[in-house]
Amino acid sequence: MAENNDSEGQKREAAKRALDLVEPGMRLGLGSGSTARHFVDLLGEKIANGLKVRCVATSEATLAQANGLGIPMTTLDDMPELDLTVDGADEIDPKLRLIKGGGGALLREKIVAAASLRMAVIADVTKLVPRLGAFPLPIEVVPFGLAATRRLVERAVADFGLPGPIRLRGDGTPFVTDGGHYILDCSFGAISDPERLAATLAQIPGVVEHGLFIGYAQTAIVAGAEGVEVFGQTN
Repeated sequence: MAENNDSEGQKREAAKRALDLVEPGMRLGLGSGSTARHFVDLLGEKIANGLKVRCVATSEATLAQANGLGIPMTTLDDMPELDLTVDGADEIDPKLRLIKGGGGALLREKIVAAASLRMAVIADVTKLVPRLGAFPLPIEVVPFGLAATRRLVERAVADFGLPGPIRLRGDGTPFVTDGGHYILDCSFGAISDPERLAATLAQIPGVVEHGLFIGYAQTAIVAGAEGVEVFGQTN
């Protein structure tokens, strides 16, 4: 229990540091997941004290949380370019390449990140890895033709020497994303060439999006027992 509390405390410290990046009048993307929830809570406190920003959520859960805190929300249709997105990650490598999607919001998270001039990822120190792949890679797929899409994914990753297994999230009762899609969780192990794998997966019919976020994050704010460390762009 103490370890879990330490982890939550570290996530909150990372989120608190990310608030330093927020300036009045900014257009913000609000991420999803346990670490991003801390950031949204802290942002809500700032807004209650007079900070003026406008925000877009990456998931229905984040939207509900933000609305409950009185955070001014809009959509990418009304505000298609953002100044900053703050989001969590399941893994972060030394090049700030990420695996995301453990919470199931990877499609909207990537759309919001792509609309942002800057993305800052916040995490506790356990999310730092020397190489991506220990965390299963989520791949979002359309329900139609699931077995065929899964087979194409298996064939494609075989060329990379990635063993799997590939599991449908939820199994008997599939997990359904906010966009109405399913998720395949792929236990690949170490991914030697994330860029090539990302390009390969993007070409498979039925694959909506994958959890490799490459070239999106400019900053990583990581909290551990010794404090908070910032990687990449620092201001």
